[in-house]
Amino acid sequence: MPPLATDCHAHVIGPARLYPFVPDRAYTPPDALLTDYMHVIETLGFQRIVLVQPSMHGTDNTVMLDALEAARARGINGVAIAGIASGISDNELKLLHERGVRGVRVNMVYRGGNAAHIDSTARLAARLRELGWCLEILVDVSVFGPELLSFDKLGVRLVVDHLGHMPASKGLNDPGFQALLELVRRGNTYVKLSGAYRLAEGPDFPADNVAALARALVEAGPSRMLWGTDWPHTMCKIPMPNDGALLDMLADWVPDETTRNAILVDNPAALYGFTRP
Repeated sequence: MPPLATDCHAHVIGPARLYPFVPDRAYTPPDALLTDYMHVIETLGFQRIVLVQPSMHGTDNTVMLDALEAARARGINGVAIAGIASGISDNELKLLHERGVRGVRVNMVYRGGNAAHIDSTARLAARLRELGWCLEILVDVSVFGPELLSFDKLGVRLVVDHLGHMPASKGLNDPGFQALLELVRRGNTYVKLSGAYRLAEGPDFPADNVAALARALVEAGPSRMLWGTDWPHTMCKIPMPNDGALLDMLADWVPDETTRNAILVDNPAALYGFTRP
């Protein structure tokens, strides 16, 4: 791993007895604690992290921000992506910024995760621009199709989770995936090469059709690609993947070391504002 490599997508969950889950949630996972996650990133060799608000905690970001503070105390440089309520005040946003939040996640897949659509998201974009934050979306791009291009009008840096989160069997020519490629080419959209197992359909993984999607995204915009563990792999519908094996896949998708190191170090530094120690 190159120095200052960044895991751009991970969650800390619970303990539920201290950090309750929202009643209206899509699933109920077991606790996934910071101590376990620290073992993962120390084993893999990450020095920077991006914690993302998980849907079952709704818009109460306390567990994520407490975990971020504890990780920083252990020498890990990190930022967070929050889930926020629609009526959040400017002062509350400022306080989140001070605690390390650098973006907002809109979850269009799972209940509890600050679900919204393009019209309401547009009203949020101006506030994000003032803070220098990004807008992160979890969306099945094949469901949106060409309408996905509407996000480009928001004028805010966009991050799309999990390679577009569509079934890989739909292939490169799916209209929604083609729209995602176009957004990347336009230069204001980042994509996380994370959660590849989410695109697989069936027990065989890794799948060649997932690799084809990843390579197409890298070709469209290598400076707009990010990588993340997606730990602790919630809603995983195949046997639990090994994080080392998931990371090894990046070398298959991106054999060029310079490009791969940019995905791990330079691209997240530019997006999230990481600075050298």
